[in-house]
Amino acid sequence: MEKLSLRRRLYCGALRGLMYFAAGLTGALLVFLIGYIFVRGLPHLTWELISTQTSYLKGTVGILPNILNTLYIILVAMVVVLPIGVGAAVYLTEYASNPKVASAIEFATETLTGIPSILFGLVGMLFFIQLLGLKQGILAGGLTLVIMILPTVIRTTQESLKTVPQSYREGALALGAGKFHMIRTVVLPNAVDGIVTGCILAIGRIVGESAALLFTAGFGLVLNGFKTALQSSSATLTVALYVYASERGETNVAFAIAAILMVLTLFLNLAAQLAGRKLKRKE
Repeated sequence: MEKLSLRRRLYCGALRGLMYFAAGLTGALLVFLIGYIFVRGLPHLTWELISTQTSYLKGTVGILPNILNTLYIILVAMVVVLPIGVGAAVYLTEYASNPKVASAIEFATETLTGIPSILFGLVGMLFFIQLLGLKQGILAGGLTLVIMILPTVIRTTQESLKTVPQSYREGALALGAGKFHMIRTVVLPNAVDGIVTGCILAIGRIVGESAALLFTAGFGLVLNGFKTALQSSSATLTVALYVYASERGETNVAFAIAAILMVLTLFLNLAAQLAGRKLKRKE
């Protein structure tokens, strides 16, 4: 009996040690990655780099157009995907009465999640640019990203809606609220955390995407306004990083862009979480 108890303690201790090792290794890899990017990128991050555009005549390099293009494409993609994604999740959770139709939609969203991004870029180029006649730019790139991030928004919102207790719905209906009013005032406010999580994941994929945008948004490094950028070649930060690192061999600029991407992603995530807390408190 004592041998069995000792063996069990050793076994539990070994498993606990493996879990601590896995957690520590994951944290160390994250710290190493962030630290390496900042060490290589921050020394080359100057005000001239982030406040000007690239000029071949002056021999200067600037990424202000790429920063603005990244913000533009985030705005376009999220404005389109949020109503569609949240609406689809509400339908699947609250309205879908045919399980075959619901399972078919869920299967489609899961399949879209596993498709390589380069294929989305190819389809976006063929459909939005060649078939619909759009030009390379923020609009075509944003619509392509909508298709990519739509499954993420749908699944995270759907799972969050499922966590809302059924008693909340029954109580609202018992008080005389209609179904749509119940969803708008009871279900969605209690699922804000999941919706914000979906937004954070979607923004992270938008900021880090380059393969799909090479075909749809273009390589343009010229500073454009929002309206002009919709229908003109506009490179985001990730596309610019690819151009400077692979085609021009300017690794210092590439690491500076990588550092900006890290800071931008952190800022957008914090902003999304803050907005989610305020919305939940307001409701």
